[in-house]
Amino acid sequence: MPAIVIVGAQWGDEGKGKATDLLGSRVDYVVKPNGGNNAGHTVVVGGEKFELKLLPAGILSPNAVPVIGNGVVVNLEALFEEIEGLEARGADTSRLRISANAHLVAPYHQTMDKVTERFLGKRAIGTTGRGIGPTYMDKVGRLGIRVQDIFDESILRQKIDGALRQKNELLVKLYNRRSITVDEIAEYFLSFADRLRPMVVDTTLLLNDALDEGKVVLMEGGQATYLDVDHGTYPFVTSSNPTAGGASVGTGIGPTRINRSIGIVKAYTTRVGAGPFPTELFDEWGEFLQKTGGEFGVNTGRPRRCGWFDAVMARHASRINGFTDYFLTKLDVLTGIERIPVCVAYDVDGVRYDEMPMTQTEFHHAKPIFEHFDGWTEDISGARTLDDLPVNARDYVLALEKMSGTRISGVGVGPGRDEVIAVRDLID
Repeated sequence: MPAIVIVGAQWGDEGKGKATDLLGSRVDYVVKPNGGNNAGHTVVVGGEKFELKLLPAGILSPNAVPVIGNGVVVNLEALFEEIEGLEARGADTSRLRISANAHLVAPYHQTMDKVTERFLGKRAIGTTGRGIGPTYMDKVGRLGIRVQDIFDESILRQKIDGALRQKNELLVKLYNRRSITVDEIAEYFLSFADRLRPMVVDTTLLLNDALDEGKVVLMEGGQATYLDVDHGTYPFVTSSNPTAGGASVGTGIGPTRINRSIGIVKAYTTRVGAGPFPTELFDEWGEFLQKTGGEFGVNTGRPRRCGWFDAVMARHASRINGFTDYFLTKLDVLTGIERIPVCVAYDVDGVRYDEMPMTQTEFHHAKPIFEHFDGWTEDISGARTLDDLPVNARDYVLALEKMSGTRISGVGVGPGRDEVIAVRDLID
């Protein structure tokens, strides 16, 4: 049975959690392949809102096995806090499985993240301060600590010592902070070992065996396409590859086993943190989208920057990820807007760009060229087919489908799990 990957098509916060949770009731495994507790999902089940940070959204699906893949960086303290919070609300987390090869976020990674951001001043990237970037830096620099290491204290201490030699030099001499000892970090990690051990498996073997047995595996990428370290608005990006190709690397599922690549895209655009944003709004409409859409970060509470839908970005994201389908979210937020602008191209110093500019400088200077669509005032939360939508809402969806170059197979018309228009089956 082929695998399915879900990817954010903008700068994150598109509603991947809702789409994953919707499909999660029909799949056997839901896997998080990248990111850490900086990549939050909001899922509404039975009118109750759950904010997930490190755990896969499928943790709330009664039939799916949730898996944290090898490409994720795991903050163990945050992991168990999240597990305890869900269990206190009646959720079952006993099926959770974690890759032995996933890297661990150490307390010194969070320290380095915060002091580095302050040191950068006006050039700060706008990270969450949760140590994700420094953890990936250690992974690539071969100074990382993996889940499996905390089950061998000798190896763990050797690796901590190797990492701290560099970190302490920077902390003490450059950032005027105290040095960190091997003992305190080792004790921190070892305190989680007994509780963690039953969850840890060879997830690559687990998932490929599942596919061989005809099971359905769903991979939910954290963050989004334009936060990808290779394909995003660098350097205002995350430190992993939250694109379809990254899902394969972060799980050990070969690309030939993936047959559906589903892009999640909002009916408008948002981003958190610094970086270019051509359609960003600084007027009452930006405030309207932020307030009506509840656009505040799941992890940080930071208000999201809001702007109109960008069809240029949607086309480019589809190209990068090989999207077979789009799932359009938050269409209901646009209800009540008389005329809805959509960015169809850019103006860069008097030159029209119908596709993404090649350089960061060009994208930074891009001005949106808008096409306008008639809005609607009717409540659309009860729509379950495209024909149930007001004519103007349906025309808007079909226009976005044409401009993005990818079929829209699902539409979110409200925050609830069942407030969805299923245009096409996303699994069969």
